[in-house]
Amino acid sequence: MSSIKGKVWKYGDSVNTDVIFPGKYTYNINDPAQMAEHALEDLDPKFAKAVRPGDIIVGGANWGCGSSREQAVTCIKQAGVGAIVAKSFARIYYRNCLNSALPALVCAQAVEAVNSGDEMEIDLSAGIIRVGGAEFSFPPLPEAVMGIFAAGGLVPYTRKILQQAGKSV
Repeated sequence: MSSIKGKVWKYGDSVNTDVIFPGKYTYNINDPAQMAEHALEDLDPKFAKAVRPGDIIVGGANWGCGSSREQAVTCIKQAGVGAIVAKSFARIYYRNCLNSALPALVCAQAVEAVNSGDEMEIDLSAGIIRVGGAEFSFPPLPEAVMGIFAAGGLVPYTRKILQQAGKSV
């Protein structure tokens, strides 16, 4: 995974985990595909049915604040979202994105420049976001992070590293 291209779904500041994956489903839904059906339903009821593989969420500051529930990342990833670009992320949400191989990129300039419905392309290897003829850069992702994305998450990545080292998993 080095390039992501899709339609922008833009939201504001401090979108919390209870809005990303409604809290009322936390203990009732365990299947990731079912979680995806409820992604962002309290914020944008059309999102779960209209999102397409590779689409990109663009958020303001403090995306993913609130509880540390992994369902708030799982539902977005299972819905097909290719990446989230925001002005900033809540710390635990950002880590859960990394663990689940969902690129979470900080680029305030790109956030300011896009609107919902725009087409965005992200080159993870080059650290470039392209939208509307403009290019915006973000800090290059470390090789290990790219490895986590390529492996499909932290757990598969760790298994791969251990196997390469000749250790049983």
